Amino acid sequence: MKSYSLVIEEVTMPCENLPQDRGASTVCVLSNVGELMGGEFQKKSAVVTGGGSGIGLECARQLARDGAAVVLAGRTESKLVSAVAVLASEGLDAHFAVCDVANETQVRDAIEKATAIAPLGVVVASAGVGHGGPFHQTTLQQWNEVLNTNLTGAFLLFKHASIVMAKNGGTMVAISSIAGPLTHRFMTPYCVSKAGLEMLVKNIADELGHIGIRVNAVRPSLVPTDITAGLTAMPELVNDYLEQMPLGRVGTEQDVGNLVRFLAGPESSWITGQCISVDGGHTLRRGPNLEPVMKMLFGQDVSPS
Repeated sequence: MKSYSLVIEEVTMPCENLPQDRGASTVCVLSNVGELMGGEFQKKSAVVTGGGSGIGLECARQLARDGAAVVLAGRTESKLVSAVAVLASEGLDAHFAVCDVANETQVRDAIEKATAIAPLGVVVASAGVGHGGPFHQTTLQQWNEVLNTNLTGAFLLFKHASIVMAKNGGTMVAISSIAGPLTHRFMTPYCVSKAGLEMLVKNIADELGHIGIRVNAVRPSLVPTDITAGLTAMPELVNDYLEQMPLGRVGTEQDVGNLVRFLAGPESSWITGQCISVDGGHTLRRGPNLEPVMKMLFGQDVSPS
């Protein structure tokens, strides 16, 4: 019978940054998490897609407060300029890159811009779009727009980040949705994109963990942002969301940003491949009932006839 010895080492750096030849039987215990907080991302850069507003901007703020030089990536330059100005007014180190996440060259350029500032430590895939409507009326263009942004965009970001992070490790976080695990009738492209995103996270977490790259996702429920303005403007729909949340309130950008910051930092150094809900308990129940809204927009017959 083989015998095994277990070595426990107390270390003062995130475990993913330790040499990779230390052996599978060595357990590292992070002894200075408290010291690392408040400056964990000093001398590191981060890229946040969809960083010009909403959840993406808040994620960038949280990382920058901990010392990261953040690069906000998005399609609309004016929005990015405004967002950088907001962060700069808070004393934070912020930059931008005009980037369509479905364009591989532009994604690679955004990564390169970040690495020119400081070694890349974190990427957050926050760019997203949605489409609501009866499934049988969904056009190929609508389908492709959602999948290209929500899924292909994350794939390209993580692909090029992994190449840069291969030497020193790093963390990747995707903004998924409760639409990943819960059906949302009349939002098929969006649900499929988020379910696919979560499997992307799990697969690459499994594949890249041995080189010190951690990959996780967060699943918000309804968070009032400019992107969800169409939903939050409908009291009946908001009330239906609230009925599915044991905590009885909609989320905030800070709720999501806090979890992203945790998953990016040393406190979560033994967490990878996870899709964590930040939803007031919404995933304990069902997805929202969009049928009244769909009938108002598309007429009473929202099924093929």
